[in-house]
Amino acid sequence: MTQQQGDPRHLETLDRDLARFSNLENATQYAARPMVGIGISFVFVVLAGLAAMLFFGQENNTVIVVIAASLGAYMALNIGANDVANNMGPAVGANALSMGAAIAIAVVFESAGALIAGGDVVSTIAKGIIAPESMGTASVFIWAMMAALLSAALWVNLATWVGAPVSTTHSVVGGVMGAGIAAAGFAAVNWPTMSAIAASWVISPVLGGVIAAFFLWVIKSRIIYQDDKIAAARTWVPILVGIMAGAFAAYLALKGLKKIIKIDMPTALLIGAAIGILVWLVMIPMIRKQSQGLENRNKSLKILFGIPLVVSAALLSFAHGANDVANAVGPLAAIVQASQSGDFTQAVSIPFWVMVIGAFGISFGLFLFGPKLIRMVGGQITKLNPMRAYCVALSAAITVIVASWLGLPVSSTHIAVGGVFGVGFFREWDAERRIKKARMQMPNRATYAPEERRRRKLVRRSHFMTIIAAWIITVPAAAILSAVIFYLISAAMG
Repeated sequence: MTQQQGDPRHLETLDRDLARFSNLENATQYAARPMVGIGISFVFVVLAGLAAMLFFGQENNTVIVVIAASLGAYMALNIGANDVANNMGPAVGANALSMGAAIAIAVVFESAGALIAGGDVVSTIAKGIIAPESMGTASVFIWAMMAALLSAALWVNLATWVGAPVSTTHSVVGGVMGAGIAAAGFAAVNWPTMSAIAASWVISPVLGGVIAAFFLWVIKSRIIYQDDKIAAARTWVPILVGIMAGAFAAYLALKGLKKIIKIDMPTALLIGAAIGILVWLVMIPMIRKQSQGLENRNKSLKILFGIPLVVSAALLSFAHGANDVANAVGPLAAIVQASQSGDFTQAVSIPFWVMVIGAFGISFGLFLFGPKLIRMVGGQITKLNPMRAYCVALSAAITVIVASWLGLPVSSTHIAVGGVFGVGFFREWDAERRIKKARMQMPNRATYAPEERRRRKLVRRSHFMTIIAAWIITVPAAAILSAVIFYLISAAMG
């Protein structure tokens, strides 16, 4: 068998393992038809309301909790449709996973993260955005949380419709801020916290982009541009996979296991270092065996990054489910607590049935509406291959650790999409650098006209501007929408 015949065999190894999900992919395409998806979503929202009625019992505020549970289910659907694309998009765009396999993996790991490690304790109102005592009464607090939940869900729904990956965390924060201002004035808002969140609009994508670009530079300079690419890969791929394993171990220890055990930053870093070294040692013989017989070309390198990329996407989904499910169910849990006890000033514990609504909602939203944003993040911003997508996934884990160490609130959406931008802009810079170098060596070589060079940009500027604009207006748009909804609820209930 020739080597050309051998390469596809390696490429198809993972596909054979995931072939059982081909029917799921077809079902996803069918469900993505607008009316079918909307119909199934409506049934899920109704079932969430009925579940709340069943679990909440015959309390005085049962109707309020049923409405809130329906809104929480709607928010969870939108998180699945928009946010999860950031984890799976790069792997799908790099052709390491089919759409059906990506959705299957994300559903399992998002739900596992939410139910096993999610919802430890959320602070009183969406991470201390507003002072609860400023609300006056439990009824006003409940109306504000309902307005925040509905406005955030509507905004994420709109962003998904126009194809812009936005931060669901920032959407909830904006909703809480808008309702808080409408209920108790500007003095109710914790402006230092809001300033830190505003700073994260810049810090998250820039940090994610810089780290992703750095690792792509390492891969290009140490592997791709070497004369013997396979020999270089045998040295560097185990190191890169070890770094990924260590980063994810520290990330999950720090952020994903809060409900099970409390781990501080130094301990998390020690755990990460130990696991990273262990995985590096294990990967050395595995990569040596996997690389046997591969041709000395870039296509062969993609094979070596395929499985690590799939594993990283799964781990990102687990961590996302553990952390971001609170965006959907945090305000709902606050409403449940205020309705049961009348207390809305203490920390909010999330009941298990509320977590189930969040986990299932994220899964349904991903299955029904996720492919649109997965394609956007994975293929429409810039072209990804397994090496570039791997850099994005690795950047996401490392950026969260760095941000946690610095005490900065960051958005997983901004980090992941910033990583995609970073990879794309680095490729543009690297291509320009190589063109200039070639021109110096061969001055008479033909070059592209300025218009043609602009057309050949590796990052699509239209998508870049749309996403940046959506990021900038997310908090104010959600806040204004929430304030309007709060006034409407107050008028209806008053």
